Amino acid sequence: MGNPFVHVELQTNDVARAKEFYGALLDWKLEDIPPDGEYTMVHVGEGVGGGMMKCPVPGIPSHWLAYISVADVAATTQKAKELGATVLCDRTEVPGIGWFSVIADPTGAVVAFWECKRPG
Repeated sequence: MGNPFVHVELQTNDVARAKEFYGALLDWKLEDIPPDGEYTMVHVGEGVGGGMMKCPVPGIPSHWLAYISVADVAATTQKAKELGATVLCDRTEVPGIGWFSVIADPTGAVVAFWECKRPG
């Protein structure tokens, strides 16, 4: 399948409570990275994994954000904008790992795009 969902992230206003809840509810391995716990990776075994972090925008309720793999975040974000999307977060680098952007589609649904950094 082209452009699969590759990551699902919980952006929450209470990371500790979310970790406690999902850790007790599901068989997920939660790993704080870096060790100070600014981000928690969610390892699910099989299937799409994800993460948890403090919601970066004050006043927005806790929510899950799905990431779609794309070859070029900048081009995909621009095309989405041309097709009527609102860019909420333009191309942003995750140092050494890749780039992401976040858009609201014309219906208001929010999704993120992910471009993995290629070795070399």
